[in-house]
Amino acid sequence: MAETLVVVSKIKKMVKEKELRTGVDYIEALSAKVSQIVQASVDKVKAESKKKTLGAEDLV
Repeated sequence: MAETLVVVSKIKKMVKEKELRTGVDYIEALSAKVSQIVQASVDKVKAESKKKTLGAEDLV
């Protein structure tokens, strides 16, 4: 199991408000997706510039 990168209680609350439930593997998959997004931003910034801070413009 990888590190959880999201606030589980907030995700579950959000989903519950939509009258749904989260499956056992949902949080783990969501954390993996967040990790991929962050890594893509890091790769983009390293390839394009010398800045040291990720910004919203770096989301891909």
